[in-house]
Amino acid sequence: MATPVKVYGPPLSTAVCRVIACLLEKDVEFQLISLNMAKGDHKKPDFLKIQPFGQVPAFQDEKISLFESRAICRYVCENYPEKGNKGLFGTNPLAKASIDQWLEAEGQSFNPPSSALVFQIALAPRMNIKQDEVVIKQNEEKLAKVLDVYEKRLVESRFLAGDEFSLADLSHLPNAHYLVNATERGEILTSRDNVGRWWGEISNRDSWKKVVDMQKQQHSP
Repeated sequence: MATPVKVYGPPLSTAVCRVIACLLEKDVEFQLISLNMAKGDHKKPDFLKIQPFGQVPAFQDEKISLFESRAICRYVCENYPEKGNKGLFGTNPLAKASIDQWLEAEGQSFNPPSSALVFQIALAPRMNIKQDEVVIKQNEEKLAKVLDVYEKRLVESRFLAGDEFSLADLSHLPNAHYLVNATERGEILTSRDNVGRWWGEISNRDSWKKVVDMQKQQHSP
């Protein structure tokens, strides 16, 4: 029997839950190893051996160690091609390239402004950090421009990389979830016809519902 892969970090982390969602889509057995970030578990020497930057997630598959959530997701799809959702990262070079380009768009264009908004609106008040209205406004404008591109793309296809749900869509789930559910800015996604339709579909996948259930079992972010 195969040894479950190990994922280190709390499911409330956007990067950790990205990996968990991928593993659930691929039906790959995993063990979630919680870290007490407040006590600095992620900065201890043993953890730094598998994640030299002291961040989450870290990932182990027997003797293999990886970090960076999108790289981990790609590895899971490539290393377990016959498990679960076989087309999550494409089944031919063109499909993989299409998925990869939208994964890059998520990482470089969607993630920075959405992360800034989630931090400023949802997390800063809980950390007694003063919200920066200038930063909020700037990132709302940046994200709106990104989503305008998405809106046009989603006229042409059901999902970002084509007509099948893929890693490109999955990678947007963590930040989009917090935008819709933990800030008052969810309409930036839901008010757009095609982006709203896309969000409704990807957020209702069984794999993501399981991630949300795991998050609810933890403390609020």
